[in-house]
Amino acid sequence: MRASPWLPVLLLLALGAYLLPRQQPALEVGPPPSAGTRTLPNSLPEETRTLFEKSRPATVRVESVDTARGSAGIGTGFFISAQGQVLTAYHVVSGGTLFQISTLSGKTYPARVSAFDAEADVALLDVQRGGTFPFLNLTTRAPRVGETVLAIGNSGGDFLQPRRGRLLNLSVAAGRADFPQGTLEMNAPLAPGDSGGPIIDGNGQAIGVISYIRIDESGQTRRSYAVPVVEGNQLVTALRAGEKRDIPVVGLELDPRHSGVTSPPGAVIARIAQGSPAERAGLEAGRYDENGNLSQLGDIITSVNGRSVRDADEFIRAVRGAGIGEPVRLGYVRDGEQRETTVTLVAKASVTDLRE
Repeated sequence: MRASPWLPVLLLLALGAYLLPRQQPALEVGPPPSAGTRTLPNSLPEETRTLFEKSRPATVRVESVDTARGSAGIGTGFFISAQGQVLTAYHVVSGGTLFQISTLSGKTYPARVSAFDAEADVALLDVQRGGTFPFLNLTTRAPRVGETVLAIGNSGGDFLQPRRGRLLNLSVAAGRADFPQGTLEMNAPLAPGDSGGPIIDGNGQAIGVISYIRIDESGQTRRSYAVPVVEGNQLVTALRAGEKRDIPVVGLELDPRHSGVTSPPGAVIARIAQGSPAERAGLEAGRYDENGNLSQLGDIITSVNGRSVRDADEFIRAVRGAGIGEPVRLGYVRDGEQRETTVTLVAKASVTDLRE
C-alpha cells in the first residue's frame, strides 16, 4: 500500500478486523501523541476544566479480554443511564469474551455486551452489578462546526484524562469501507486507548463516541473522528432496545499492503478463519516464512457476484451490500489462473478463530 501522510489508523481496529478479529489487540497500532500534545487538567481553561471535573465521574476504562487467545485490550466508555448502561466503540469489545469497567471511584464491575451496531462501530455494555451511577446525557441538538469539544480517555497510560479540541466537520466520509461513515471530525489529540470515550459539548452533553484517528508519517495525530449520537435517533433507540446489528463477512483478513496493486488488481487474502465460509470454499491465504515474512501472496479476489472489485475497499463494500445468509460468487486469481467459488456470508460475531 502506498504511504500517505493521511494514513487512517482505527483505534483498536486494522483493515481486516471488520472481516476477522485479530489475535493481538490493535490498540497497540500507532504511537500515542507526544507529551507535548497531551492536555493536562490544570492547563485547561477554567470553563473546560469545570466541565471535565463534572463529566469525568461518568466515564470509565473498559477492559476486554479474549480468554481463548489470552489477549486483552483497553478502551474507554461512558455511562448513559443511572442503571449502568455504558456506551463504547464496538471495536473495543468485538474480540472479547469477558469485560470489566473501572470507574473514577476506584471500583471495578463485570459487564456484558447487550447491544451493538458493527457498521456504526458503537456498542452498549450493561454493568452486571452495582448501584446508581453518574451518567452523561446524550445531546438533543445538532453539533456546530467550530465549537470547542472535550474528550476523556485512557491513552498513553493515562486514566480518564482530558483531550481538548475543536469540531471541524460533520458527517465525514471515512475514505475506507471498513470504517464508520458520517462521523464528526475534530483536532483533539486522541490516540489508542481513547476509543469508545465521549466527545462532550459545552453544555456537558455527549455528542459522539470516539472511533478512529488519522496520523501523519511521524506518528502524530492530525484528525480524530467520533460516531455522532443523539438521544432518540435510530442508532441510540436500537441500542437501548438491545438490538445487535452485525455485518456479513466471508471470514478473511485482507492484506492492506498489496490491495489494488497486484496484476490483476484485487483484494489480497492475508489470512483465513478456521471453519469460516472462506476455508470451506478452499480459498488460500498468504504464506509466511519462519521469520513471519510474506513468501507467497494469497488468492486475489477480483469480483463479487460478477462485478469486478479492484481493492479491499471495493470488496468490503460489495460484501456488505449483501446480507447475512446470502450466497455470493467470488472470482479470484491463484497462480495466474482465474477461478470462481460460491460462499454463504455469515455474521462477523460468529467468526472467531484465525488459522496460524
